[in-house]
Amino acid sequence: MSRRIILFGPLPPPYGGVAIYMKALMAHLRGPSVRLWTYGGARPDEGDAGNPGEVPVRFIAHRKLGTISALIAEGRRARILDASHFHLEYPSPLLLPAWITLKRVLSFEWYKNIHDGSLPTRYKRFGVIQRSLFHQAVNSVDEFVVVSESLKRWLRDEISVRQPITVIPGLLPRQSRDDDAKLSHTTEELIQPYLARDRRVCSIGVFFPSYGFKDIAQAVEQLRERTKEDIGLILVDGGFVRDEQYRSETLRGRDWITVIEEVPNPELYEILKRSNVFVRAFLNESYGIARIEAIWCGIPVVATRAGETRGMLLYDFGNEAELVSQLNTALFKPTSEDKSVWADLYRREAEENLQALKKTLGIEEE
Repeated sequence: MSRRIILFGPLPPPYGGVAIYMKALMAHLRGPSVRLWTYGGARPDEGDAGNPGEVPVRFIAHRKLGTISALIAEGRRARILDASHFHLEYPSPLLLPAWITLKRVLSFEWYKNIHDGSLPTRYKRFGVIQRSLFHQAVNSVDEFVVVSESLKRWLRDEISVRQPITVIPGLLPRQSRDDDAKLSHTTEELIQPYLARDRRVCSIGVFFPSYGFKDIAQAVEQLRERTKEDIGLILVDGGFVRDEQYRSETLRGRDWITVIEEVPNPELYEILKRSNVFVRAFLNESYGIARIEAIWCGIPVVATRAGETRGMLLYDFGNEAELVSQLNTALFKPTSEDKSVWADLYRREAEENLQALKKTLGIEEE
């Protein structure tokens, strides 16, 4: 590996899917020339990843044009895997032109890592300026790395992309220390009302309509009334966006709902293990790492027909009757299917994704 490899994206908190993905990259993509740039999470000391053996980290104040100084210092002829949102998915009229200009000057390679399953839908609503910026970005990318075949087809067929497009799902191997993680005292206290319920439903997302928290609450409410069972719901709020009115409507009058925020990913596994079913209700799922994490924890998954769907009970977003039916099946009519078969399959695929990413970026095995 002769050139510097820069991994560019958010770190938790907040605990969105891309931040979890970047955290996994920190753990798995190592080497003397690998470095990570981030603009989220707890700010690390310059050049320190916070844990021995992890890649060096540079914190970038991107809203203050921190990418400019970072590129000048480390970007020349580098290969940058860019999982940020402000260069293409939500193109910034300030940050994008600076990025493209410095790309020409410094001759770095731009590998755009797209995770956003809502992009094809949102693109249709782009205004003239936003669409112009988007196409400037697309034309400047050297190679695309996307997490689904549908994103590849959209880029190729609708956007007429001619650069290489590699599909590598965002699922990466778990870190071994996640299995040894325990709930913090604070989290343990917060989830006691949830654990006291006879049956427990868990979901992860944010309080925003396209993430479907209210749909899940209404479905659980129907099942509580229909079955007279004490079913609890825990909503793990990632915290990266919030519609306060939607949150109020979701929680109003439902004291059987527990909400916790900014839960570290290793603790999430413990919460999933204590649940009876996991629901992922997102409209525009591009892959859906949390779905697989739940399968790895051995519980059934009810999910929208978007992103990864193998081994799951499926429904169409917004179809409350279908969601209620699948939840009822997961809670009261468990199948004899061996979930470990799916778990093992996804473990193998996670390792394959890691190797594919190493090959794409030119990272040699240590």
